Amino acid sequence: MNPRLDQPLRLGTRRSKLAMSQSGHVAEAVRAVTGRPVELVEITTYGDVSRENLAQIGGTGVFVTALRDALVRGEVDFAVHSLKDLPTTQPDELVIAAMPQREDARDALVARDGLTFEQLPDGARIGTGSPRRMAQLHAYAKTLGKVIETVAIRGNVDTRIGFVRAGELDAVVLAAAGLNRIGRADEATELLSVDNVLPAPGQGALAVECLASNADLIAALGELDDPYTRAAVTAERALLAALEAGCSAPVGALADLLADGQTVNEMRLRGVVGTLDGSTLVQLSTTGPVPQSYDEAMALGRELADEMLAKGAAGLMGERSL
Repeated sequence: MNPRLDQPLRLGTRRSKLAMSQSGHVAEAVRAVTGRPVELVEITTYGDVSRENLAQIGGTGVFVTALRDALVRGEVDFAVHSLKDLPTTQPDELVIAAMPQREDARDALVARDGLTFEQLPDGARIGTGSPRRMAQLHAYAKTLGKVIETVAIRGNVDTRIGFVRAGELDAVVLAAAGLNRIGRADEATELLSVDNVLPAPGQGALAVECLASNADLIAALGELDDPYTRAAVTAERALLAALEAGCSAPVGALADLLADGQTVNEMRLRGVVGTLDGSTLVQLSTTGPVPQSYDEAMALGRELADEMLAKGAAGLMGERSL
């Protein structure tokens, strides 16, 4: 039975300003594709209410469980997640129907006095709750001949930038995609090059998830899917899974597409694992044909993970606590 066209589709979203913004963008796209109204259903997750450190409460999956429970109970028709928040194992009853075109995957520095990372003074205090960022920021500082202090912080964009504005920290590091989505990209004093700081697997990408049994909705949402984004983040997440890294482990990964003129013909996947103090990093990359299937993308990620493990990455994976 086809649903009535005037019956709203219910989109489950976290309540944060960023989540509401990115869900709103997806809602508009779904309205355009289906011709049906879409209403946002705000859901509070454990990750939103807990003030504990993310690494200590189970990594970023804590933002996902409540949304997935609402899907399974039929309280919402589909949900929008930041892809980097999704655990690498996918529940059988749910499917990621779309991964829209990815936003900027880079990390953004918001520093006092308009400073870039290289201009920060020796001993600068930089706020981030991410072990991945901590490891790479320390290593980057070392290449510049200086030492920084990383300070574990949590909270929304306002809270984090507020630490800098109040003079408590010299800088904070946030996802550029988040700043872009809430219209605050101009507050970044530098977009950190991926040559120095690799993003989290899936950073900047969204996942639109629904019940695996809802074939009509899967087909409709599939109109929003970007195959290049899906291939890239599938390879990144395969790397993460193969390293057996929880979301709280210091793993960075980025797959980017290499074009020859107008033709995209290769994909490069880069990965990094490091100790929190940045003293040891295992960084490798591999380049191959653009994956044409899920299995090919997974194989690319696993292959690089195997090489990283052979180079000593396994010994670094124990550093999960902050």
